[in-house]
Amino acid sequence: MEIIISNSNDVPIYEQIKEQIKVKIVSNELKENEQLPSIRTLAKDLRCSVITTKNAYEELVKEGYVKNVPSKGFYIAKINKDVALEEQLHKVQELLDKAVAIAKMNNIKQKTLNEMLNILYEEDK
Repeated sequence: MEIIISNSNDVPIYEQIKEQIKVKIVSNELKENEQLPSIRTLAKDLRCSVITTKNAYEELVKEGYVKNVPSKGFYIAKINKDVALEEQLHKVQELLDKAVAIAKMNNIKQKTLNEMLNILYEEDK
């Protein structure tokens, strides 16, 4: 499972892990009942502490994306994909609201924002 951690990001590492796993669940890259790597394995792979991965998994359990099966590990829970996608869309909208507000304060035209968004969106393809 590929997770990319940014040390230059203000977002805590456990939160970065949690959010990337959520995206993989919503996009169906991780499927219901699929086992996640153990806390230790993920920590080793990401070169972070086991406390960090434990916190990420615990948050995913609290939010209903993952279930903890004692003595067996963590598994992807059955979720309502529409509700989960709506949550992600809401986060994107909040970030776009901030970007638009900054653009308006600086007299950046919508056309320029659209061009930037198109470039950023196509960059990873």
